[in-house]
Amino acid sequence: MIAAVRPLIEAAEITFGYRRGQPVLVGWSGSVARGEIVAIVGKSGSGKSTLLYVLGTLVRPWSGTLRIGDHDVSHLGDRGRSDVRAAAIGFVFQDALLDPRRSILDNVVEGAVYRGDDRAAAVARARTLLERYGVDVESSRRATDLSGGQAQRIALARALLGSPPIVLADEPTGNLDRTNATLVETALFEHARSGAAIVVATHDEALAARCDRTFRLS
Repeated sequence: MIAAVRPLIEAAEITFGYRRGQPVLVGWSGSVARGEIVAIVGKSGSGKSTLLYVLGTLVRPWSGTLRIGDHDVSHLGDRGRSDVRAAAIGFVFQDALLDPRRSILDNVVEGAVYRGDDRAAAVARARTLLERYGVDVESSRRATDLSGGQAQRIALARALLGSPPIVLADEPTGNLDRTNATLVETALFEHARSGAAIVVATHDEALAARCDRTFRLS
């Protein structure tokens, strides 16, 4: 008998909020399998970004269970969650969130350095991804005065640098023109088809319709 393959993300009865007595998520449950791309949709303020923060271990749920791969992260402290996050999760945020004090290249490889990866190998892969995604800005310059499309392409390279098994994307195409949006979408779908679990929070119903499943928050 073949054992069932456990999903990469498993959440059960998750409740979380930023202020005591004011939950944003109440009893949310869901899972995402390897090779699957799932959309989170809902009106503004419904908790899409908050759900990504919980699934990405950026915040700890008030109650419920969250498993990332083989790890129950529900009750881990900050360091434990950081370790799981560094090893397993890549993020693409709507506003890229690049550090303007550092070079473009350093922004891309910082996660790999934190994990203890070989810096030379990380730099080589970073340069390959920046070229693949059409970042035609010198990688040694600081990450300032970039167009929205350039910044998001750099953020995409950062998220995919270590080929993470999980990628979480928060409105990754919301501020982009159609050309840049298509590039980002294509990269995410290709990464999913390589065996990763992808979760995308989006207002774009066309993008959501292309995903394998949809979680709708009210």
